[in-house]
Amino acid sequence: MRIPLDIPVGLNADDTTFAAQGRYADSSGIRWRNGRAQVRGGCERLVASLLSGVCRTAFHWTDLGAVLNIAFGTHSNLQLFQGGVLFDITPTLALPPVVLGANPFALTNGSASVVVTQLGHPNLVGDSIVVSGATIAATVTLNGTFTVTAVTVDSWSFVAGSGANASVSGGGAGAQAANQRALAVGAIDGAGGAGYGTGAFSTGGFSQPSAADFFPRTWAFGAWGQNLLACPRGGTIYSWTNGTGTPAAALLNAPAKVSHMVAAAQDQVFALGCNQEVSGIFNPLCIRHCGVRANTVWNTALTTTAAEYVLPGGGRIVAGRVLGSNLLVWTGSSLFLGVYVGSPNQIWRFDKVGDKCGLIGPNAAVVVGQRAYWVGPDLQFYSYGLGGQAHAIDCPIRDAFAANLAAGQGDKIVASSTSTFQEIRFDYPDAREGSENSRYLTLVESGDDAGAWARGIEARTAYVDAGPAAYPVAADPGGRALWQERGMSNDGAALPWFLETTDQVLALDQTQMVRGLWPDLIGQVGPVNVTVFARLKPQSVESVRGPYAVAAGQARVDIRAAGRLFRLRFDGNSAPAACRWGAPVFDAAPAGGR
Repeated sequence: MRIPLDIPVGLNADDTTFAAQGRYADSSGIRWRNGRAQVRGGCERLVASLLSGVCRTAFHWTDLGAVLNIAFGTHSNLQLFQGGVLFDITPTLALPPVVLGANPFALTNGSASVVVTQLGHPNLVGDSIVVSGATIAATVTLNGTFTVTAVTVDSWSFVAGSGANASVSGGGAGAQAANQRALAVGAIDGAGGAGYGTGAFSTGGFSQPSAADFFPRTWAFGAWGQNLLACPRGGTIYSWTNGTGTPAAALLNAPAKVSHMVAAAQDQVFALGCNQEVSGIFNPLCIRHCGVRANTVWNTALTTTAAEYVLPGGGRIVAGRVLGSNLLVWTGSSLFLGVYVGSPNQIWRFDKVGDKCGLIGPNAAVVVGQRAYWVGPDLQFYSYGLGGQAHAIDCPIRDAFAANLAAGQGDKIVASSTSTFQEIRFDYPDAREGSENSRYLTLVESGDDAGAWARGIEARTAYVDAGPAAYPVAADPGGRALWQERGMSNDGAALPWFLETTDQVLALDQTQMVRGLWPDLIGQVGPVNVTVFARLKPQSVESVRGPYAVAAGQARVDIRAAGRLFRLRFDGNSAPAACRWGAPVFDAAPAGGR
């Protein structure tokens, strides 16, 4: 009796192997394409040198000379790949320079102490401030580098080089203050938190914002023309203007503390979760954007197109994404759609389009075409398309993901896409390997294989799809910057993979003797092993036959395995490695034992 195994694509691991009979049960290094399984592509290093720190976010764009630039944001550095070389463009300062109001300096006759009005400033006693653009007031020179000696909510003080000869307010209308506080190294790991979705399961109050930062440093990137915009979580927004020897600099007038940054199609930069304009107080639900084509204009006025909004409800903004000409903004519990209105009285409008479907971390969402995919704090997978509502995606391999996600490390989850194969990919930290990203799940999002899930073991802390780069770009925990889906090895080393089936029921009422297997493989590169597992009943002890080596082009594998239920495992670990499955055939005969 010859029994072909024409198995449909997609894993089903949340049921028993008997209940999910006739399917695939597990995999690593495998993808679905045109109704069949095949080994995923390999990876190659972009550059020999390693990234400084653990990379959480990657972004690529081209400048006006069509030169490819790739930015890597790590917990400690901002680095740039250009022309085969890795450059360090890490910002040196933590806070943006600010244009002060008219005549902000208050001087007292006979005193060298100067009080500076700056609403909601972030300065602390001991900070060094560079003042520029100020005019002389009461014979006192106000430009220079000064140390903050005292602070209130809306003012700070310093000691000038000489005393004033009158009690006045002065300095003119063009003065700037630039805090010289250095950009500190961020955290590698999450440490739990006080707030829904910020730490380990059941930590904090439902839908309440975190009282402190417990997050690994992630970055938000965007292109402003040919320039790079970069925002480390909880920091300000930086701009890099294409000089490889020049670090990124804080964007003038941008909010000092920003949860996430988005560069919209309308040539506006959005600060999502930031300091409110008037008070300067950080509000985790506040949205501010700069003027159209004016990324240093953040003040709301009749003469600007900058604006401020506060989302309703509780919690905090986690991240945002561009969806066509619109914006998606996630809080820890909801999804909002931002629509450009363009009216002087209402430039943008933000409407809630999903509830109880928030975002677990700033990198855990990806937009493909006109649809977004993401992971919620409840560890469900969600999808949203324009004109609809957010909805959960059925995932038959979710149980192991939810059970093994490293506690307090959900902010490390990276959602990405591989458009060549119509895949959505989720990299995450699995506690079985520790606290760093070590495994992934993939979903085919369109085409004949739509809805098929796969999973595997591969450590990637950042991942971004191809375009304008020819291949997807990724980073691993050790600091390698990698081209994904390039070559047939793991950067020259062996490429491990495996594929397992659920139970294949040959005959429930009759024990079968499997005498052999006809492989059905194409494009085999490197050794392939096959193992057969046989048992009589769903909870009987399995007998194991193999592994048997299958050479390229081999017509038959001789096996002797008796049972009613049979599982197959194919695996390989070579450099190079490649293989695509068809419909292997069991050669079986009745063996008695009803």
